[in-house]
Amino acid sequence: MTLFHVDWCPDCLVVLRKLADLGLTYDPVIVPDSRRMRTQVYDVSGQYYVPVLKDGDLVLTETADILAYLDERAKAGSVGHPASTQFHSQARTTPDEPSPDDEHPSCRLK
Repeated sequence: MTLFHVDWCPDCLVVLRKLADLGLTYDPVIVPDSRRMRTQVYDVSGQYYVPVLKDGDLVLTETADILAYLDERAKAGSVGHPASTQFHSQARTTPDEPSPDDEHPSCRLK
């Protein structure tokens, strides 16, 4: 599992805390504050917001979905179990349109 995040984002901190509480192993990728500079996040998820969790072919972009998936993963064991739940943020196929606000640091909070 790979978690793309920034250190100051409240949603990212919630996900990091959940990973620690569940004792799940993951690769942390701290991304730039400026959304447009988050090319890794965009390449993986088609959008610039964090947190983003990638586990194999599964990519989740919504905090609630990430937390639910981590609970499911912990119950199933942490090795190679695909999600049995279809998550809303899993179905994303269209990238975000660039906007002038992309220059500003942000997680998903508005």
